[in-house]
Amino acid sequence: MAQLKELMTTPPMTAEQHAVIMRERIKHRRMLEEAKELKKSGDDRFDGKD
Repeated sequence: MAQLKELMTTPPMTAEQHAVIMRERIKHRRMLEEAKELKKSGDDRFDGKD
């Protein structure tokens, strides 16, 4: 948690920093969506059996 003064005096992130964060979010979301699709399709890796 940050104090309001710290938040107000911190310079905004650059476009490059924002792009990096957004790329990571998109990558993680795609991984989750792919895993959900594989699970839905009945892929053996997600059935919980060894």
